[in-house]
Amino acid sequence: MFVGFVAATLVITYFSARKASGSNAYFAAGRRITGWQNGLAVAGDYMSAASFLGIAGMIALSGYDGFLYSVGFLVAYLTVLLLVAEPLRNAGKYTMADVLAYRLSPRPVRAIASLSTIIVSTFYMIAQMVGAGDLVKALIGSVISYNEAVCIVGVLMIVYVVFGGMIATTWVQIVKAILLMSGSVFLSVLVMSKFHFSISEFFGSLSHITSHKGDAVITSDFLTPGMKFKNPLDFISLSLALVFGTAGLPHILIRFYTVPDAKTARASVVWAMVLIGVFYIMTTFFGFGAASLLGPDFIGKNGGGNMAAPLLAREVGGNLFFAFISAVAFATILAVVAGLTISASSSFAHDFFTNVIHHGKEQKPGEEVRVARITAFVVGAISIVLAIGLGPNANVAFLVGLAFAVAASANLPVILFSIFWKRFNTAGAVSGLAVGLISSIGLIIISPTIMTIDAATVAPAARHLIQHAPLFTLTNPGIISIPLGFLAAIIGTLCSREPSAEEKFTELTVRANTGLGSEKATAH
Repeated sequence: MFVGFVAATLVITYFSARKASGSNAYFAAGRRITGWQNGLAVAGDYMSAASFLGIAGMIALSGYDGFLYSVGFLVAYLTVLLLVAEPLRNAGKYTMADVLAYRLSPRPVRAIASLSTIIVSTFYMIAQMVGAGDLVKALIGSVISYNEAVCIVGVLMIVYVVFGGMIATTWVQIVKAILLMSGSVFLSVLVMSKFHFSISEFFGSLSHITSHKGDAVITSDFLTPGMKFKNPLDFISLSLALVFGTAGLPHILIRFYTVPDAKTARASVVWAMVLIGVFYIMTTFFGFGAASLLGPDFIGKNGGGNMAAPLLAREVGGNLFFAFISAVAFATILAVVAGLTISASSSFAHDFFTNVIHHGKEQKPGEEVRVARITAFVVGAISIVLAIGLGPNANVAFLVGLAFAVAASANLPVILFSIFWKRFNTAGAVSGLAVGLISSIGLIIISPTIMTIDAATVAPAARHLIQHAPLFTLTNPGIISIPLGFLAAIIGTLCSREPSAEEKFTELTVRANTGLGSEKATAH
């Protein structure tokens, strides 16, 4: 099944490669993706290993508190739909920085926005690669080691992006979304059949779940809060990062450039919300089903929380279904990693190489695409090295949390102010991005997430970082770093004036709301 899926995606890449000539086709799929196709692709891009494997495991081990992740991930799409999707599609060309550079001084803004995009994408990507390594090791560990599994994922993602560009990435995401939704529906039906399709019987089974801690037997009610979030501030901090982070995730934002116009961009968000909403409701059945039918002890001994959904599939559907769900999880990782790579490589090529180094002038035809392809190789290689360095026991949840917190603290304030605040200027954008990046990463480094990781599971080179008690007690920095990002953008703006940015505000507002003068689809 693994080989079958990989072969299918390589066929898609082969046909896409013939169409991926020229910047518009390579970076934005020629802006010819329809609303429902982009909706499926956005859903495919968003439902990552953290969603499918991580949330199912979190609900299976932490009950109600784990389900709050599902709620946060879904509610986040309202921010995207109401505030970001339409203006972004109308005002930009290929990347998030296009919107900022429209009325601000382009070089400093693009340089730091490109850095932010690459940091968020790399952190998010390492989490997916570690997840892939764990998954393959648990399934066929006797054949392939963790390091080899990470290398395979890295090489495949480089192939998709280097040869197929955005067209291949989009279709890999669409195929994966269809597979994931069909597998999830089937798994949910099989789980409910064990409870005679009775919701009350299903939830009733969760009030007395036993687990062992040493010699003690603990009976838990999985429907009561407090199993994971002991500190309410921790929960608020995570919620802020999830709800505001999605609207600043570069690999989600660039999906809106692949559609012909803003109306289609809005339609694709609605399609994505329906699919993602249904999927996150089904995570209830996977997570609580695994807790009830397998028990936390069994999950803990057989690969931990990340393996809860595949183990549940084996319990209710046998080995063949186990292989299918695991292949779908692998497909999930490949599709998300391809989306992350193309967002990082297009940002470097379009923002940094063309617009910062060469002042917006492409030196030779096709050079921008060539630079993006080289960047995809480099980003892929860095991710492989970091994922192997962190090792298979790395706590990947903190990496995804970090990506969301950085996106919410650095990217979202400057995108919103650029579109909605006339006085906003280059000084505000640079200070907002810089403070958001530094504060979110700095707080995570001194938080319990890094400082209390078991030293034995960390690569020797990083051990000296984690020998102290955490200086910052919350596991997610969002509650402090997001307000800091907004505050820095406001203070930076008020400290200087930029008449040219204010003059262009009306032009940007008209374009963002009507689409006049925005990038159009290329002809067939």
